[in-house]
Amino acid sequence: METNDTIVVVPANEASWQDIRAVFGTRGEAFGCQCQRYKLLPGESFASLPVESRADRLYEQTHCGQRRSGTTSGLVAYLDGEPIGWCAVEPRTAYVGLVRVYRVPWLGRTEDRSDDTIWAVTCVFARAGFRKRGVSRALARAAVDFARERGARALEAYPLLTQPGQGVVSGEMHVGSHTIFAAAGFKEVSRPTLRRVVMRIDFE
Repeated sequence: METNDTIVVVPANEASWQDIRAVFGTRGEAFGCQCQRYKLLPGESFASLPVESRADRLYEQTHCGQRRSGTTSGLVAYLDGEPIGWCAVEPRTAYVGLVRVYRVPWLGRTEDRSDDTIWAVTCVFARAGFRKRGVSRALARAAVDFARERGARALEAYPLLTQPGQGVVSGEMHVGSHTIFAAAGFKEVSRPTLRRVVMRIDFE
């Protein structure tokens, strides 16, 4: 799926494991997480699950290299054939930590957490060296098309609100910013905290 003249976004199962590893890098927040923060099972923690095991899980979840697979856990962005970005997008129920543990998105809402027709974007980022080039915006737009095509009834995101001069803790922006989702057509559902907003796009 192509999102603009230069950035091309594909389902992660159509990407190679080598390309996905290139996006996540060999150090830093993305490498350490391997997109498992919201995938940890009850009782698990990063301390109990080595990064190698997290990477193994990401490999299995993406079904990378399996172009005929009907499922995958995200999207990979390319620029001139170079893998440059990642977006985690799946049915919301796939994120055990989000549904069972992470309380912020649910404050003030009566949403049915077990509804697997509601999808979620939990992570979107550009690879180091390719930031501030519209990668996250392209991924957010592609996530909308991807979820719709896969039968989602709606797609949610939980971005961070930032203010000029306001500090951001390392790793916080993995959820994306309000602006990239607004540009992709998401609307605010709630603001559970001063810095967190729930955004959503309905397909019905």
